Amino acid sequence: MPSAAPTKTTALLRLARQGPVRARDLDDAGIPRAYLKRLCDRGLLEQVDRGLYRLADADMTELSTLAEVSKRVTHGVIGLLSALQVHGMTSEVPHRVWVLVDRHARMPKVTTPTLEVVRASGRALEHGVETRVIDGVQVQLTTPAKTVADCFRFRRHVGLEVALAALEDYLRKRKGSIDVLVEAARADRTYTVMRPYLEALA
Repeated sequence: MPSAAPTKTTALLRLARQGPVRARDLDDAGIPRAYLKRLCDRGLLEQVDRGLYRLADADMTELSTLAEVSKRVTHGVIGLLSALQVHGMTSEVPHRVWVLVDRHARMPKVTTPTLEVVRASGRALEHGVETRVIDGVQVQLTTPAKTVADCFRFRRHVGLEVALAALEDYLRKRKGSIDVLVEAARADRTYTVMRPYLEALA
């Protein structure tokens, strides 16, 4: 009778090929967690952070860290500078991953990459969220319009110049309609701040 070990190993590698793997994902797949260490010792997997693993030879992109964060911070939404990067509305690569979480949620425990956590609630958190698949992970992130509105709402965090550049890019690259942008700004209660800049640029 063949050993079960190759089957479990194959199943774990197949799971890892779909994207970053949490230790808890193995429970759903019926794979003992001990296999994580075994495959790390063999150089097939590498530990990214506490409880998070990926293929040692995985193709990494500049957005891979967003997939890793989304896998760990399941209640968070990628936003602000990180969302600008995803939407192609900035040429800069953020040094941190920007995440929106509920005002009452626990602070995410992620060692790497470094997070910039911003808190919101109600419509300011729930409005304008879309799903993108990055490295096999379903990533929740703010839409282009919501991202611009958030940059104005959290302008003390990102800087007014970043908010203005995001607004210019949104309009110039036609990332969405003005009506959608106004709706996002109203959800963020920042339309009054954005309006003069929008009227000057539109």
